[in-house]
Amino acid sequence: MRWVDIKDSLANFWFEFRRQKGGLLGLFLLTLLVVVALAAPILTSPDIPQKWKLPWEDTPKAVPPVWYNWFAGESLAPHKLYTINDVKMLNKGDDLGGGVRYYKFEFKYDFNYDVPPSNIIIKGIDIRLQDINTKANLVITVHRPDGKSVEVYSGDFMEGMVIQLASDDIARSNIISWASQYESRSNLDKVVPTIVDVMKVLFGKAQTGILINPEPLKGTYTFDVELYTFNPEDQVNFDNLKIIFTGRTYGYMGTDDKGRDLWAGLVWGTRISLIIGISVAVLSVLFGVLYGVTSAYLGGWTDEMMMRFQEFMASIPTLPILIMLASAFKGHVTLGIIVLLLVVFGWVGIARVSRSMALQIKEQTYVEAAIALGAGTGRIIFKHIMPQLLPYAFAQIALSVPGAVLTEAGLSYLGLGDPTAVTWGQILHDAQAANATINGYWWWVIPPGLAIALVSLTFVLLGTALDRVLNPRLRRL
Repeated sequence: MRWVDIKDSLANFWFEFRRQKGGLLGLFLLTLLVVVALAAPILTSPDIPQKWKLPWEDTPKAVPPVWYNWFAGESLAPHKLYTINDVKMLNKGDDLGGGVRYYKFEFKYDFNYDVPPSNIIIKGIDIRLQDINTKANLVITVHRPDGKSVEVYSGDFMEGMVIQLASDDIARSNIISWASQYESRSNLDKVVPTIVDVMKVLFGKAQTGILINPEPLKGTYTFDVELYTFNPEDQVNFDNLKIIFTGRTYGYMGTDDKGRDLWAGLVWGTRISLIIGISVAVLSVLFGVLYGVTSAYLGGWTDEMMMRFQEFMASIPTLPILIMLASAFKGHVTLGIIVLLLVVFGWVGIARVSRSMALQIKEQTYVEAAIALGAGTGRIIFKHIMPQLLPYAFAQIALSVPGAVLTEAGLSYLGLGDPTAVTWGQILHDAQAANATINGYWWWVIPPGLAIALVSLTFVLLGTALDRVLNPRLRRL
């Protein structure tokens, strides 16, 4: 076929396709999905597939997305992370005499929310003590917007220590002790120190009720962190400093119970869904069409045997067999195995339809002429019959993708997918295992379900449009 003919055919196809509004919508959605899949390392982080199964220590656990504040009755503090670049170093090891060295840095936190962070974590202060019996001393003071100051922590500091103000006994005791001076005697009798939310107290107004029902005090809070070392040989390095305001909200899609960013999971899951869906659809359709055409052309006892095998495969309950096979590979399932299993059971119906179409095509005059001229079986099948089935194949490929995506998601949801891959089905499996629906973690359940539905809708729209464009009889409907 000449290039001019191909160009004219494509132009005619695009002219007809543009008339299919659903097809244009499907094309737009597919383009969007492909862009998201390709840009996953840019939209999130390149190491998400590797770190997905590792502990996420610096993120909050099971919190909704930031935009949840638009609909909530009260605004929740988002997650914030400060590094050495976000703090102001005031003293870098001043010698106070007697071997004592003094370090100090400060950072500010703008609190403009109804609910404060759930915790404040200070980590990454690398200290090497010459004598482990001579510990360093750390002092953390908070200067509130109302002019009051609270020494929230004062205690020994050693190598590898992580200070968590919401759970540290010293910090909790200091905050409650400071707030008690503003509390009424009757309320003090009701206070149970172990259940007081000290973060709400620290960011609350200094008035009666601060320990029972604190009201938020909005404004800028300044944190002073002072470190004293008592041996001239002690070494301190702040390059890996992290100050984490553990948020009540996080990112675009919130987090799960392990602190994993669900936005990253959804973006990377787009890649897996498209790869599996398109791979399974293309392979199963191509094999099914080739099987059906070959069976129809050969005819006789070969056709009979091939169709009996096709009927045997069609009679197998696909999902239970897939579950059984996936269970046999449990712990060793890879995406390649999943694709292979889906292709093995995905070609059956396509082969039957292809055979019926090929039976009509092989009776055409040009096929009989090719046979009379001595054309071989392979040439007739691939040059004269298969091209006539391409319109059906293209439409069927698009329509087969949703089934493959849903099947993979179903296997992953049942815990039978690839445990190392970031897939939407795996996210739903983890949500089900953590009782996300019962606990009200809607952001963990709804977005992956909608993503699966969106991919299915995209290819159904494309498949329907292709079927109407490439099938003249449907085009008239």
